[in-house]
Amino acid sequence: MGTDDVLLSKSLAVMGGTFDPIHYAHLLIAEEVRRRFQLPQILFMPSGTPPHKKAYEVTSAEDRYIMALLATSDNPQFAVSRMELDRPGPSYTIDTIRQLKARMGEGAEISWVTGADAVLEILTWREADAILDEARIIAVPRPGFDLEQLDETLGASRASKVRIVDSPVTGISSTMIREHVRAGASIRYLTPRPVIDYIEKHGLYRIVEQP
Repeated sequence: MGTDDVLLSKSLAVMGGTFDPIHYAHLLIAEEVRRRFQLPQILFMPSGTPPHKKAYEVTSAEDRYIMALLATSDNPQFAVSRMELDRPGPSYTIDTIRQLKARMGEGAEISWVTGADAVLEILTWREADAILDEARIIAVPRPGFDLEQLDETLGASRASKVRIVDSPVTGISSTMIREHVRAGASIRYLTPRPVIDYIEKHGLYRIVEQP
C-alpha cells in the first residue's frame, strides 16, 4: 500500500523507528494500536538518517525500507513510507509530522507510536514540546524501561499528553536479531521469513573482516 493511499484518511498512526531490522514485536504493536484506536491503517516510517545514531551503526536506509515492505506486504492495513528516506538531512520527527499534516490537509490528526525507551528521551528530540502539541504520542512498553517514570522524566504536564498502550510485549529487539546473525544463531520466529531471506541474501549484520 502506498503512502498516498494512507493519507486519504484524516486520522493517521505513524510507527517511527530505525527498523534495523523490523521484527514481530513491531508488527504486534502496530496491530494492537490499530485495533485499540480503531484506525484504518498504520504507516511505518523508517528513519532515513537517525539523528540519535551514528551513521556507521545503522544499516543502509534502502535495506531497512525494503525489509519493512517485506514484513508488512501481507497486511493491507499496514503501509510503509519513504518520506524520511527521501528527505535530505537528519530525520527529525517534528519535520515528518508537519510534512504529513501538510499533505493530509486541515483537520489532520497524527498519532506517533514509539517505544518506552524513546519516549523517556523525548526531551532530547528536536522541538519536543511541538511534537507533544502537534501529535498524539502513543508509548508502548519495552522490557527494561519503566513508563511509570514519565511524570518524573517529562513533568506532569508533558506526561499527560502521552498515551500508554499495554500492547503484547515480547523480548524481541532489533539488537537481539543483529547479535544472533553475527553469532550464527537462528532468527527464525523473530522476524517474518521474507525478512530473514533478505538478511541472508544480502549478508546483513555479519561481521566483516578488515583486510
